[in-house]
Amino acid sequence: MSVFEVSPQRSELVVRSPETPSTYVRLSDWARLDEHEVAIAVEAVADGLRARLDAESISVWDRAGDLTDFLEGLAYDFRGWEGERTWVTNRLVLTATFQAGGHVQLRWALRAGVFAEDAWECSVTTTLEAGEQMSRLSSELRRFLHQG
Repeated sequence: MSVFEVSPQRSELVVRSPETPSTYVRLSDWARLDEHEVAIAVEAVADGLRARLDAESISVWDRAGDLTDFLEGLAYDFRGWEGERTWVTNRLVLTATFQAGGHVQLRWALRAGVFAEDAWECSVTTTLEAGEQMSRLSSELRRFLHQG
């Protein structure tokens, strides 16, 4: 289940599968860059794995469109879809797949230095219920990204 926490010092959104709570993605360190763009930190955690992007820019101009609209579309299609749906920035790729039993698998891929010798990529997968949990995630993400 996703969790949204706000405090004077920090706000964050944590997305984790109810079945595997030790695997999660944390969005934090929100900062407004301008009226159309924010920067956030993205951290992926799983058994023995921890990867972090310190300042991922998310803009209304992203080629895949608004991330909140992407997640709202997944929640709206709670009865399912064929294939994969993908949202992409330069260093973050979110791929959604509808699974049997009414669940959505979200694969969060973080990557850095795509063309450099020290490039890396890591991904973790969270699974949420297609209806209420996806709706809650899209609502909480909208609050997180559009704060301030």
